[in-house]
Amino acid sequence: MKLVIATDNYLPRWDGISRFLSEITPKISKEHEIIVIAPDFGETKQDFKVFKIPLTKIVFGDFQIAKFKYFKIRSIIKNADAVFTQTIGPIGIASILAAKRLSKPLISFIHNIEWELFPKATSLLLMKKIFYPTTKKLVKSLYNKCDLLIVPADNIADMLSWQNIKTMKRVVHLGVDANKFTKGNKRQSKKKIGLKSDDLVIGYHGRLGREKNLKTLLRAFVRVKSNHKNVNLLLIGSGPKDVEKMFYKKKGVIFSGRQNNVVPFIQAMDIYVLPSLTETTSLSTLEAMSCEVAVISTKVGFVKDYIKNGFNGLLFDKQNAYDLYKKIDLLIRKSELRKKLGKNARQTVSKNFVWSVTSTNIMEAINGVLKKN
Repeated sequence: MKLVIATDNYLPRWDGISRFLSEITPKISKEHEIIVIAPDFGETKQDFKVFKIPLTKIVFGDFQIAKFKYFKIRSIIKNADAVFTQTIGPIGIASILAAKRLSKPLISFIHNIEWELFPKATSLLLMKKIFYPTTKKLVKSLYNKCDLLIVPADNIADMLSWQNIKTMKRVVHLGVDANKFTKGNKRQSKKKIGLKSDDLVIGYHGRLGREKNLKTLLRAFVRVKSNHKNVNLLLIGSGPKDVEKMFYKKKGVIFSGRQNNVVPFIQAMDIYVLPSLTETTSLSTLEAMSCEVAVISTKVGFVKDYIKNGFNGLLFDKQNAYDLYKKIDLLIRKSELRKKLGKNARQTVSKNFVWSVTSTNIMEAINGVLKKN
């Protein structure tokens, strides 16, 4: 079978979707011939065919948008047996429309709730008001054209159903490579990235998008820093310039930019914070948990379900910098609580979030659709 995987996020740009595809494509390629349609972010070395779509000059948040090449994409999908989409962008939209018109089996993985993500990713108030209803209407229409929606959690499936998206849904949890994302030696990890071994490190890694609400993290850190002198804030990732500039030349802030290997940086963290306004699963949070880092997160998406407050992490109220400060301060003062949360977090990931299981379940879902067609 020839399977087209269509995505608006791909290597060499590293993000959650790119990491997801890098993990599952080897498994899929053992059973099906894979053709990937992706933006031309640069050179990639893959064992399968990748059609690159040129980029526009339009940058939305931290993301450069691909051109809308419907007829090019249609010509690729015409010879495919099925289509597996990842995103609602120019490539994802064109692929869904082409697959539907060519009567190809169509599966979509829901990585984001786009009508929540898009408005929060822009800094323009007028665009925020326009994006929500227009994006919601478009996304609902597109997802109702699919044969199957693969979602990362039950609550995401329920929410889509409440929005009158009638397409059949199957829950498949994402995974983490627990052999790669391990605890490591924290003192040595800190030295490797230029920190003192006895410094306490609060961290975040991932996209520095506006929807990640990193301003709340910065405000909480400023208060923490005034009470704890040997504390640093470590940020790994990149984003819009206005977001990055918030952290320039701030006392105690280490801004390391985008890194291909984030493991040593996560291993140097004592506390990981996800201050996001919207998420589905948040791979970066699971990766921190796998490294036995104590996690503090907002109550978003599936995160609020797999983090059990006080057992394997702490939860705080969205945009509440004082609440976040109090949680960070608690973990700074109570090292045993940090250790307990970290150990339980690692056990949660090892038990419930395994890439081999994710890949197997996705293959079963795809093959199930193919058999029906």
